Amino acid sequence: MGVKIRLARHGAKKRPFYRIVVADSEAPRDGKFLEKVGTYNPAQDPAAVDLKAERVKYWIDKGATPTHTVKNLLKKEGFYTNSA
Repeated sequence: MGVKIRLARHGAKKRPFYRIVVADSEAPRDGKFLEKVGTYNPAQDPAAVDLKAERVKYWIDKGATPTHTVKNLLKKEGFYTNSA
């Protein structure tokens, strides 16, 4: 049982809006989570990413692993530089 930083989908049909959340790896995608650490809105041009940098760093230091998509968003924002 691990902790992941992942996306939780919200918004209307065909208009996605995502929350970046810290959740137990066994919890459902849009279900229970430990903490909301940011948002991602791909509908804007350019896509809007809003992060709580200190909380993301805290959770990564505690061993939370970001999903592939979240890792790419974090790299783009300059918060995640780990090459693993």
